Amino acid sequence: MAAFVEFKAVSHTYVTDNGKMVPALKDVNFTIERNQFIAVVGPSGCGKSTLLRLLSGLIPATHGEVSAFGHQITEPRDDIGIVFQKPTLLPWLSILDNVLFPLRHKFNFVNEKDKQRANELIDIVGLRDFVSQRPDELSGGMQQRIGIARALLLDPEILIMDEPFSALDALTREDMGFELQRIWQEKPKTVLFITHSISEAVLLADKVLVMSERPGTIAEEMEINLPRPRNADTIQQSEFTNYTARIRKYIYEPQSKSAEKSAGKNEIKTVA
Repeated sequence: MAAFVEFKAVSHTYVTDNGKMVPALKDVNFTIERNQFIAVVGPSGCGKSTLLRLLSGLIPATHGEVSAFGHQITEPRDDIGIVFQKPTLLPWLSILDNVLFPLRHKFNFVNEKDKQRANELIDIVGLRDFVSQRPDELSGGMQQRIGIARALLLDPEILIMDEPFSALDALTREDMGFELQRIWQEKPKTVLFITHSISEAVLLADKVLVMSERPGTIAEEMEINLPRPRNADTIQQSEFTNYTARIRKYIYEPQSKSAEKSAGKNEIKTVA
């Protein structure tokens, strides 16, 4: 049986305006099963967002193959939804019309069944009483919930989330993590979740992919065997702390060695 999502020997190199080659990913291999929640963590610039762009069909891989549903991804698809770092809601539209926007943009109309589904999604993200409000009347966390509802409108099989809570304060971010878990359990999707937060990755994921420094590759695939639903008590458990410590070791030890190596080179230059 083929994996639901597969990255097979994937490498990607960007070319700058002046023709410089910048390798972002090198020989990335991993699979995702249907309705599995995968989180990706790693140092800045390691290619996490490149993974997102490849799976969403926004860019092609330089080498290797990215596939979903048993087919190679060559262009954006309606069955792959994206939640960005910022919800980018249209300020002149109501919350309901913002959620309906993908359908209206694609087909130039929406019907009563579409409106009913949009209202159901707004209810699922806990904002039933705000359907007529404008985005600037909602908090940042509430706006991001609407961004999630909008991404779910076309009922995608795969949901890609690019650091969706990075702009939120710490308390709101933690609360949104619990909320996302609830939404995912109520409306199961195959999720690829990009984050810089190690604790957020462990709290949410079935598996955490730990990436190396650029050009990024998968340094570790870590199964997270914590019972669901996870809550504030989960964060206090020793198992949770052990997972976060293991991930930090993979991320920070190579950086320390790299810094020591650079310092050694500089010392040699100084002596010379």
